[in-house]
Amino acid sequence: MNYFTKEVKIGLAGIAAIAILFFGIKFLRGINMLKATNYYYVEFENVGGLTKSSPVYADGYNIGIVRDITYNYKRPGHVVVQIDVDKEFRMPKGSSSELVTEMLGTIKMNLLLNKETTQWYAPGDTIPGFVNGGLMEEAGRLVPKMAQMLPRLDSIVSSLNQLLADPAISGTLHNTERITANLESTTRQLNRMMDNDLPQLTGNLHTISNNFVTISDNLKGINYASTFQKVDSTLYNLQLITGKLNQKDNSLGLLLNDPSIYNNLNATSANAAALLEDLKAHPKRYVHFSIFGKKDK
Repeated sequence: MNYFTKEVKIGLAGIAAIAILFFGIKFLRGINMLKATNYYYVEFENVGGLTKSSPVYADGYNIGIVRDITYNYKRPGHVVVQIDVDKEFRMPKGSSSELVTEMLGTIKMNLLLNKETTQWYAPGDTIPGFVNGGLMEEAGRLVPKMAQMLPRLDSIVSSLNQLLADPAISGTLHNTERITANLESTTRQLNRMMDNDLPQLTGNLHTISNNFVTISDNLKGINYASTFQKVDSTLYNLQLITGKLNQKDNSLGLLLNDPSIYNNLNATSANAAALLEDLKAHPKRYVHFSIFGKKDK
């Protein structure tokens, strides 16, 4: 008896097709029916567009998916999300979950793990969750502020246009360009001076420094004790000469200290001056010259 009739084969093929379709859909949705998992519940006040099969991350790593989303009718305003995570994953007590809205509007669930405890939730326990708007929420908060700033920006732009239209601004810019050109010229001159004059100046300073070293060495070679002794001897001799000049027992002392000698010298000088004047006026009184001999007066 043939059990695999045409009808049986068609039925088995249909069952196989349904099974393949079922597992294919689950696979495409990220659900691995052959992988052992643990499940937990997360309670939110608003899931904000979260869908089934959305990935679940812990520390940036995909550890599971969203299995189911149900509304908690016993607690209005709360939504319960069932998540399936890897069998090896354990949920620390005190952990929570957040929903983050990304730039393209997709929702991602992150598990915020409490890493300071050694106690764990049991599979099937419920953990708290909250919504983190992320960049989109921040952008939404900035939109009203930007709307308030637009009139001010328009006023600022208008003021800038008026300022730029002022002829004084053009003159200031022209002066700035001229000052910049002068600074460039001055910089070039300084560079030439640094290249040409500075080495010569450095050489002169080096020569002066060597001269100071030579003078210092010469000063070190001077016998200051002998020099001061000679100075003392010279001062002592000057003192003796001064003492002699103040005494009357010598010619210079008499000349400097005896007024009679000074008066006699003055009188002698006066007589000599009178004699010279008389000699100029009457030279014949003092000089007689004749070819024929002396004539008696």
